[in-house]
Amino acid sequence: MHVRRWTTRAAVTAGALTLTATMTATATASADTASTAPRTSPAAASATAAPPAAPATSASPTTSAASSATSPSSHAASTAGTAHTPRTADLTAAGLAGVDYTTWQRDVTAALATARPYVEQRTAGAAGERLAMVLDIDNTSLETDFHYFWEYPTPAVGQVLDLVRYADSRGVDIFFVTARPGIIETLTSYNLRKAGFPVDGLYVRSLPDLFDEVSTYKTGKRKEIEAKGYTIIANVGNRSSDLAGGHAERTFKLPDYGGKLS
Repeated sequence: MHVRRWTTRAAVTAGALTLTATMTATATASADTASTAPRTSPAAASATAAPPAAPATSASPTTSAASSATSPSSHAASTAGTAHTPRTADLTAAGLAGVDYTTWQRDVTAALATARPYVEQRTAGAAGERLAMVLDIDNTSLETDFHYFWEYPTPAVGQVLDLVRYADSRGVDIFFVTARPGIIETLTSYNLRKAGFPVDGLYVRSLPDLFDEVSTYKTGKRKEIEAKGYTIIANVGNRSSDLAGGHAERTFKLPDYGGKLS
């Protein structure tokens, strides 16, 4: 290996010397030729010299101008398409079910139109009472089906959050009763609080609860809340199973579009 390396280096060095010698000889010959050639007067040189060739890039200003003229519109079209074009395919649970977000928001607002005035009236003369509001979570308190599962934490349903905060400010304790399994209780509690909800109690399904109908399970949890001395003034959900079974003075049903939303 060492012999080959040095041999190569010597060869390269010799080549470099040969090239240097050749270039020196050529330069000397050129200088000699130039010194012996007859001189041409400046005027003659000007008369006989060919006009300078057009720069190779003389066409580029036109091209650049054309490019500059077209590129803004192309960029604008590209930007507009990016900024204003919705998802080509809504693969959320709601999107796959054919539920439009704007329509849902409008229907939620309509469903809660009388809720705030009712809470205001009900809490006006409630001195000494322990009042509670019970809520479902998925597509009632959180926009579950309108976001991908990895978009965590899930945002609150704005109208419901406003109602809950108002009730909380009026002295109403807030309880959530969900069919979610107990294994995600911590994540659920964190999500609710991160979304801005006050949480005085959270009920999730333990293993035995999984064998009950959802309506039976939720009714049982409302009974437990009442057993603590509360009067449930409102129960808010988006499915009939959230509201069936009584144990609430008023119920407010949000849309589920025939079971399309969980």
